[in-house]
Amino acid sequence: MSIKRQQVIDALKQVIFFAKQNNIVDLNMIDDIEIKDKNIKVTIIFPKLDDPAVGIVYNSVVKTLKQELGDDITVDVKPVSEADRGRGPLAGVKNIIAVISGKGGVGKSTVSANLAAALMKSGSKVGILDADVLGPSVPIMFGVEGQQPGVIERDGKPVMLPLENYGIKILSIGFFVKPDQALMWRGSMANNAFNQLMTDSEWGNLDFLIIDMPPGTGDIQLTLAQSYNIKGTVLVTTPQKVAAADVRRAAMMYRQEKLTIPLLGIVENMSYFTPSDMPDKKYYIFGQGASDQLANELNIPVLGRIPIMEKVVETGDSGMPITLVEDNPVSRAFMDIAGKLKRMVEDM
Repeated sequence: MSIKRQQVIDALKQVIFFAKQNNIVDLNMIDDIEIKDKNIKVTIIFPKLDDPAVGIVYNSVVKTLKQELGDDITVDVKPVSEADRGRGPLAGVKNIIAVISGKGGVGKSTVSANLAAALMKSGSKVGILDADVLGPSVPIMFGVEGQQPGVIERDGKPVMLPLENYGIKILSIGFFVKPDQALMWRGSMANNAFNQLMTDSEWGNLDFLIIDMPPGTGDIQLTLAQSYNIKGTVLVTTPQKVAAADVRRAAMMYRQEKLTIPLLGIVENMSYFTPSDMPDKKYYIFGQGASDQLANELNIPVLGRIPIMEKVVETGDSGMPITLVEDNPVSRAFMDIAGKLKRMVEDM
């Protein structure tokens, strides 16, 4: 007796996805069913593939189908993510770019904010997510400190609406804590907060989502690599050898076999000092060469070199990234970096 598709569907209605308190058929999680003799292949869509529920549903599908259709059948279950099927909260985001560094103090958040601004100025739809949960600074840089995102309900679940300023969508853990509140979180708590910002939010259609990552190689970095479809990473360093050594370790994390994410290039921040009254002068306060050496080792380009200027601090503190303010060496450098990134992702 041949197995009918409807028999498989009826059996799968017994399999419950407890996170949404319903069966996987009614939740529209069944992507495909293939039947050949006594071999059944079921493709199931999950919000995230690192969810422990994937294994629970997997085992339940195999057990249920064998109970209902015979122990002699072969069951193959293929889990896929919502992102793989163009579904879920990040389905409208074309390119996710993570901005990373090996250590704090190299200006990673400044680079993230101005890169987002430059991409927006070049005509792209852009969002920025402040994932540095222990030191969120993006709200200050975009002039939205003290504000909170909106909330809507979808399928009985609250969903955050990012704030928007200067045409850029913005989310940060900084919206949910007081300025003088110290976040004494274990890794799992920070990781959960990051996942909520990523997936419990309505990002809509974006050409680029820039993620300002925390420094180092911790839980959030692992989650990013394992659970999300990242187009690539931008490494931020300063010309000092010690900064380049730290970013080298962060870069190599994403070149491990199970965590492979493209390294798009290096942004050398604080590359040289240019006095505002002498725009043609360059003083290499932190030295030269370390970023180029690192780029050669990793076989990636130096995307740009950002000079030190007083206005970078002034504009960031006043709530408008310098790239949005005026034409100057810093804004021109970021516009050039944005153009390179857009060409790179188009060719990928």
